[in-house]
Amino acid sequence: QVQLVESGGGLVQAGGSLRLSCAASGRTLSGNAMAWFRQAPGKEREFVAAIKWSGETTGYTDSVKGRFTISRDNATNTVNLQMNSLKPEDTALYYCAATKLYYYRTSPPVIKSGYDYWGQGTQVTVSS
Repeated sequence: QVQLVESGGGLVQAGGSLRLSCAASGRTLSGNAMAWFRQAPGKEREFVAAIKWSGETTGYTDSVKGRFTISRDNATNTVNLQMNSLKPEDTALYYCAATKLYYYRTSPPVIKSGYDYWGQGTQVTVSS
């Protein structure tokens, strides 16, 4: 089994920063892609960013480009999301996700159905 556990969420003022972390345990996720999604109340879960096992970032949703950075440390099975210049619109429950499949030549999915493992989420609240 693979378990993903997010941490690092909290309450911050607009313009502030947070660093989310996702720790993976269980089976080795070598070669897989990982991603962050977020879901605000009453809204669909949306893609935020994805990263290949190599560390290559394949895309960010337009609303976070230039402000968020996804990274991973395969030695510790950890994926991170550094969030800077936070806006109230960023308020959501942030989920870490991972694929079973290996992504190298192709880009990781940007839809939730493309991911097989999910964390329980960590809340990010940005006050205006």
